[in-house]
Amino acid sequence: MEHIDSWPDFVRRLFWEYDLADLSWEEDRNLIIRRILCEGNHRAIRWLRENVSDAGLRHWLLERSGDHLSPRQLRFWELMLDLPSDQVDSWVEQRRRSIWHSRTGA
Repeated sequence: MEHIDSWPDFVRRLFWEYDLADLSWEEDRNLIIRRILCEGNHRAIRWLRENVSDAGLRHWLLERSGDHLSPRQLRFWELMLDLPSDQVDSWVEQRRRSIWHSRTGA
């Protein structure tokens, strides 16, 4: 994959707080995928899917238990990538418990 400087503006904009010259696909792949899945618009996600196979994204999500994705995003990817429902249910429940716990301190 080309250096991030050659990526489209709608992808580079997602990394506003980074010096783009310091980011590389090889070293920062997890950060890049997570940021695009969590904060990217339709165009950025489409771009990601053109550069990472659906099998690769599925593996990434399963390996990281849906790393930082919201319950809504997890449900979307469950359908798009045929993720196991029981695992996604568990991730969603963890997110909801985490939100409740942070609000109540319980």
